[in-house]
Amino acid sequence: MNRLFIEFYLDEDVSVLIADMLRARGFVAVTTHEAGLLGSTDEEQLEFAVGQRKAFLTHNRVDFESLARQYFSTSQTHYGIIIAVRRSPQEIVRRLLTILDQVTADEMVN
Repeated sequence: MNRLFIEFYLDEDVSVLIADMLRARGFVAVTTHEAGLLGSTDEEQLEFAVGQRKAFLTHNRVDFESLARQYFSTSQTHYGIIIAVRRSPQEIVRRLLTILDQVTADEMVN
């Protein structure tokens, strides 16, 4: 694989401003709206992120912790699931930049 930078797919509960701020810094970020997947199930959202090799960013802790466990137990690959506590878009981006500075895309897998 050898991918350096994490690419993001944002769940529909995440502010689109986060995608804008990440893109302004040169990173790839796709929103649910841009992907045409508004209203899709959590499973469909994660499957899309996996198909695009993107880390999934959400605020939905309960459902995505469960999906992460399901992926683990069935040896399915995902490219990262980041569950962000609700904060301002600026604070979330600041925290994502810390991750981007310390973790490669390859290290985010599973």
